[in-house]
Amino acid sequence: MSQPYREGNLEAPTRHPVNWLDSNFYNEDDLYTELERVYDICHGCRRCVSLCNAFPTLFDLVDESDTFEVDGVAKKDYWKVVEHCYLCDLCYMTKCPYVPPHDWNVDFPHLMLRAKAVQFKKHGTSLRNKILSSTDTVGKLASIPVIVNTVNASNKFPVFRKALQTFLGVHEHAKLPSYHSQTLRKSLLATKTEVKTQFKAGELTTGKVAIFATCYGNYNEPQIGQDLAVVLEHNDVAIRLVDKEQCCGMPKLELGDLESVAKAKEANIPELAKLVDQGYDIIAPVPSCVLMFKQELPLMFPDDEQVLKVKNATFDPFEYLMLRHKESLLRTDFNKSLGNVSYQVACHQRVQNIGMKTRDVLLLIPGTEVDAIERCSGHDGTYAVKKEYHDVAMKIVKPIVRKINETSPDYYTSDCAMAGRHIENALDNGSETKHPISLVRQAYGI
Repeated sequence: MSQPYREGNLEAPTRHPVNWLDSNFYNEDDLYTELERVYDICHGCRRCVSLCNAFPTLFDLVDESDTFEVDGVAKKDYWKVVEHCYLCDLCYMTKCPYVPPHDWNVDFPHLMLRAKAVQFKKHGTSLRNKILSSTDTVGKLASIPVIVNTVNASNKFPVFRKALQTFLGVHEHAKLPSYHSQTLRKSLLATKTEVKTQFKAGELTTGKVAIFATCYGNYNEPQIGQDLAVVLEHNDVAIRLVDKEQCCGMPKLELGDLESVAKAKEANIPELAKLVDQGYDIIAPVPSCVLMFKQELPLMFPDDEQVLKVKNATFDPFEYLMLRHKESLLRTDFNKSLGNVSYQVACHQRVQNIGMKTRDVLLLIPGTEVDAIERCSGHDGTYAVKKEYHDVAMKIVKPIVRKINETSPDYYTSDCAMAGRHIENALDNGSETKHPISLVRQAYGI
């Protein structure tokens, strides 16, 4: 059933809403028909073979079939492709020539999302996946002062990690995040809610920012959010925390648990929309959370005015800093060079279509050179820690590791702190990653 040849689309890609409330969305027969159609197109193209393990899995299934075509692949094996897609979106945004408005209308990530949603609705998910995606619950428990030291010590203890792999399916060599009892929300709220009342507004930025702490930023690496607050203050931005927040929903989205995504949306969006009405821009220190508010929720709820309001007021930290620079409001009084920086461009930042704003800010620092590495780290929040996928994730990260080893930079960094830690784990040389916003604070000397 090979598709007739047609040249790729040259128009800017567009994204259709995710029609997840339509009952046909969960029709398994219809899903299989669409999977076969898109798999056939991908088989004929193979342009995305180097992005992740979903495409090599598909192509191996085809090449090992009796017909050497998609029609020779057993339908039950279609799921082997789905399980390797972690919704990075890179195939859609950087590789595929057949995305809409092309007539073939290929949106591979959202087809995988639909498949995950069908699978979740029909079969649910494992205890391991429920725990790993319940970031708020795990964070609250693991950051309790009496418990936090035990959790962090256990996660580094080989015997415990072997048991964790055996009973929960978390790979013994995966790097697990540390937890902090002094969370980002506690550390900022302990001293101030409205950190600074004096601010400078611009034409593109209000000069007032509400920080969405994120689960990871709150419980696992609060220093990133603290450094973000200091850098924003230094640039005459009034900041505060979002009053109430919970997980943005991305971990549940990756499971296909769309009902839980909707519940997270109902908790977060009214709070964020209220702040937007008060003149605040929204910033989150984790690219996946920014992408959730800027892309995934608007595509799931295209008619929700509050969702669209939040979308238009949400910014990546470095996108915001470069807008301030465009307004001549970004301070460039850097007093410390960073030397050579290897910068892994996080997937969920790349697909926001904002350009390499992190690199651009770092290049404003005198005596600093930036080597941008546009390769996926293979971490995906949970993919790299799972027993069955960790070795694949370590293979995906190899080109980044090779590049860093070749250049021997003074620092290596990623906007996705989890990707940075995965790279750190793969390097295995005792070095540590440092988040770009922390590097900026260091360069300012503040």
